[in-house]
Amino acid sequence: MTRSRHIAADVATDEAGATLVEFGLISTVLFSTLLGFMDLGHSLYMQSVLQGAVQKSARDSTLESGKAEAQRQLLDEAVREQVQHLAANSTVSFSRRYFRDFTKAAQATAEAFQDINGNGRCDNDEPFQDNNHNTVWDRDGGDNGQGGAKDDVVYTVTITYPRLFPMAKLIGLSEHVTVEARTVLENQPFGEQGSYGVPVVGHCT
Repeated sequence: MTRSRHIAADVATDEAGATLVEFGLISTVLFSTLLGFMDLGHSLYMQSVLQGAVQKSARDSTLESGKAEAQRQLLDEAVREQVQHLAANSTVSFSRRYFRDFTKAAQATAEAFQDINGNGRCDNDEPFQDNNHNTVWDRDGGDNGQGGAKDDVVYTVTITYPRLFPMAKLIGLSEHVTVEARTVLENQPFGEQGSYGVPVVGHCT
């Protein structure tokens, strides 16, 4: 009986291996946190690379009369190439919204509409002021496309790529990261700038 008590006391006070057990308990949290920070850092790096590529392409772009479409394609391909050097399996998409001047592009003010149903959206056949005559209500006041001479274009590039570490799904995050960058391009004065004329009344769908 005495021997049994001694064995029980020795087991109760033996701390050999306790550190290993404690490390095993916290290692999952520790490594998950480290991987999370590394994934976040990679996303911020991709954001920086994308913004740099967009800005450089904007500086290099010169849209001349008769060559605008070819120049747009060159600009898009230059951005795509830089991005896919880092994320070869990424999806890259481009959009352009043009405005008559830089101030309108920077303000991105929605076209005025009458919110009859009070839901804060232009819908249900509500009337709106169609400033650019494109028959749709524009949240930013711009219009799709490259525009014409002297117009300012908000150029947006969006990339989607798989996360650096696929463990994000374990904590409910998407397996993919989406990063966006934008800049303003100014079309060259190769002709007279267009005008929309007097605004007309449109109706939201």
